[in-house]
Amino acid sequence: MKLALFASLFFCNCVYSQPLPMVVSGEAQGTTFEITYYDSLDRNFLPEIVVLLSDFDQSVSTYQESSIISRINRNERKVKTDVYFRTCFLKAKEIWQATNGAFDPTVFPLVNAWGWGPGKKQEITPHLIDSLLDFVGFDKINLEKNKVVKSDPRVSLDFNAFAQGYSVDVVSEFLRSKGVKSFIVEIGGEVYAGAPPPGKEYWTVSIEQPLENKISKNPGLLDVKLVNRAVATSGNNRKFFIEDGIKYAHHLDPKTGYPAKNNLLAVSVFSNQCITSDATATGILVMGYERCLTYLNTHPDLQILLIYSDNSGELKQFISPGLEKMFVE
Repeated sequence: MKLALFASLFFCNCVYSQPLPMVVSGEAQGTTFEITYYDSLDRNFLPEIVVLLSDFDQSVSTYQESSIISRINRNERKVKTDVYFRTCFLKAKEIWQATNGAFDPTVFPLVNAWGWGPGKKQEITPHLIDSLLDFVGFDKINLEKNKVVKSDPRVSLDFNAFAQGYSVDVVSEFLRSKGVKSFIVEIGGEVYAGAPPPGKEYWTVSIEQPLENKISKNPGLLDVKLVNRAVATSGNNRKFFIEDGIKYAHHLDPKTGYPAKNNLLAVSVFSNQCITSDATATGILVMGYERCLTYLNTHPDLQILLIYSDNSGELKQFISPGLEKMFVE
């Protein structure tokens, strides 16, 4: 589960001639969404957005038995992929290669075994993990002429680690197609902000403290300015369980089959697309602090905020170059 973010409009002294924002909200993908936009025609896009998100789920949600991804995982014949599935697949390949396999959507069998998917949690043993790892690896599946080809029929996909970020992009593009330029879209804590509100310079997004909390929002850690930019956050404070005194978080290392072991608590990634931010944040949380710094050197288009604990357990922050100027004082 993603570390929650919440978006708020940056208000200053009111000007009565300023247009009023449209705010629509609801539930989708097992979470909530809130969208604020300025439209000179005062149109209510909520019904269309609800249909859009429902269609999106029917493509890439493993919680929908009739979805394209679920049917591909069951090896049904003659499954036609759509633009949502293909976009997720191709972006996943890109991030998988860039992170040297730290991000890998073929971990779905492992996700289910650990109890973080639609399947029932299994008793975790080294034998079980080793047997599942035999068909984990994004090199075992490809997209050829819009058709999924597997080297092993047991390979299955899970786009849930970044599909929510992509749904933010989908809604953002929908608003742009309607001529709306000034908007902010938040779905399950992932955010994209377009042009700023009329008379303002930016939107404000608050990033929470990475405190262990499964049910509600945490206090804010810092506020950042967002204009034509996305941010997604992954953390280990929402989705975890404790067994025999050991905390198991849901970010699985595709190489070991076990939850990643490092000192990262939360990762926020800022980029031009929420799908990129979401997938990259997941990969970095698996990579860990040191590998993330190396990754950042080869991806200067990203800004990254890391929250981690040092050897004494004290919380620390790493702020990538260029991010500080986005902070709200």
